[in-house]
Amino acid sequence: MVPWWLLAIAVFGANFALWGMIGLLRLLDGWRTRRSTVVGLDRFDRALGVDDVAVLIPAHNEEAVIADSLAAITALVPPENVHVVSDGSTDRTVELARDCGVQVISTARNVGKAGALKEAIRRFDLVERFPVVMLLDADTHVQPGYFAAALPLFDDPEVVAVAGCVRTNWRGRGLGPIGKLVALHRQRIYTMTQYLLKFGQTWRRTNATHIVPGFASMYRTEVLPRIEVNPPGLVIEDFNMTFEVYQKRLGKVGFTPSAVAATQDPGCLKDYVKQCKRWALGLWQTVRLHPPRANLFTAMLALLLLEMLTSSLLLVVLPIVVAVLLLAELLPALPHVPVFGEVHEFVSGFATPSALLFGVLVPDLLLTCVVALLHRQPRYLLVSLLFLPLRVLDAGIALYAIPAAWLTKSSGRWRSPARAPS
Repeated sequence: MVPWWLLAIAVFGANFALWGMIGLLRLLDGWRTRRSTVVGLDRFDRALGVDDVAVLIPAHNEEAVIADSLAAITALVPPENVHVVSDGSTDRTVELARDCGVQVISTARNVGKAGALKEAIRRFDLVERFPVVMLLDADTHVQPGYFAAALPLFDDPEVVAVAGCVRTNWRGRGLGPIGKLVALHRQRIYTMTQYLLKFGQTWRRTNATHIVPGFASMYRTEVLPRIEVNPPGLVIEDFNMTFEVYQKRLGKVGFTPSAVAATQDPGCLKDYVKQCKRWALGLWQTVRLHPPRANLFTAMLALLLLEMLTSSLLLVVLPIVVAVLLLAELLPALPHVPVFGEVHEFVSGFATPSALLFGVLVPDLLLTCVVALLHRQPRYLLVSLLFLPLRVLDAGIALYAIPAAWLTKSSGRWRSPARAPS
């Protein structure tokens, strides 16, 4: 019989416990040292400001959101620093971007996000003109405090990339009940992974995170020539760019929860599934591309993937286990029926209703309570019982992506999901 606490660890992960504890150490270290924001600078250097940042936005048919996103970023960065590359757009993306007073180019055809980024970095000559480039999705609104929080992380000369803190932007989009549920589920995931994983993974003493998300990330331009932005066969670029930073020993990744940018997550279940498939496939394709090495990053990644595999398997079979145990409780004669009786005997040999209650449901509800408290939004509690079925869906998608990463190749070309003006 599997004890409830072991089931909780298997489903929710030792990663959260490990990196959560390291995150606490990071907090204590920060309080103890009270470091100046100019640590790592010598008398010949200066702190970076927004004038030093080139913003690069790849866009493919983003006319619904591009103007609002550009208005948000040009309120923080000089318009001449903002660069848009339209990747084969057939709508008014280019026209609207030019009307905003930013620099705009177009690719000759749809080459995919990574291909557009690579071409734009070269054509805009960003490596020579700017010390830092921000890669920004066309639907993302950078919040006012982003640069004040993120740029000081580059004062540490070892930091070559900074990950933004993502927040889902769902208000004012006219989402239906399913769309709002998906948005809350995605924000719950963001909160847990950023506070319980990424914050600890990006501590200067133990620096190893599996992704610098491409929605709003910054890189020192001096490392870009050493990063293969667009290797063939990958559906997305941000996992690969992060792997390149660590596997080529280019430096460290910085992260602070204060550097916030809001992005549009899918507004319906169909688009959500498509995006999750794309992300999961991109992760495993990148794992396939980069062989393991003897370093902390590989160890962190191995633990993450092992736990992802085991928790996904457990979550996928969870509905079957619950159905078998529930039917046996409701119909006492059913365990004596051939076939079902054998299945029930097998299932009840390692799982009980109480183990599932305290090992799966209660921890999931507690996580929801923590997220609701952090965001001061009781609405999370109203749909708390619906998050677990969505986690089962996520688990199925994660398992689907594993063989797909080895059996299929991706062109990297993209099609933007349905957007709504923010």
